[in-house]
Amino acid sequence: MMAWLAVRVTNVSRVHDMGGQTGFGPVPTGEDGEPAFGADWEARVYALATMLRRRGLFNSDELRDAIERLPPERYLAASYYERWLGALEVLVAEKGVP
Repeated sequence: MMAWLAVRVTNVSRVHDMGGQTGFGPVPTGEDGEPAFGADWEARVYALATMLRRRGLFNSDELRDAIERLPPERYLAASYYERWLGALEVLVAEKGVP
């Protein structure tokens, strides 16, 4: 005899979960496939995040989690690298870096 398991599926979508949604435009990349930077400060944020990860302050999962924990209004108003900068601010504070 086969027992059936009832599964209830709840549609959960946090503000950062935009996969499959339209209207946000393509992800910008350079001709070589590397991240495209619209301004010098964006490249600096990318470099800072890369260096902090390499030094072991946090890993990629922690950076993604910090981005996803930004308040929805801040997340939606921010550009891609503004989100990274906000996440770096969160991580540095949480890790106690002066």
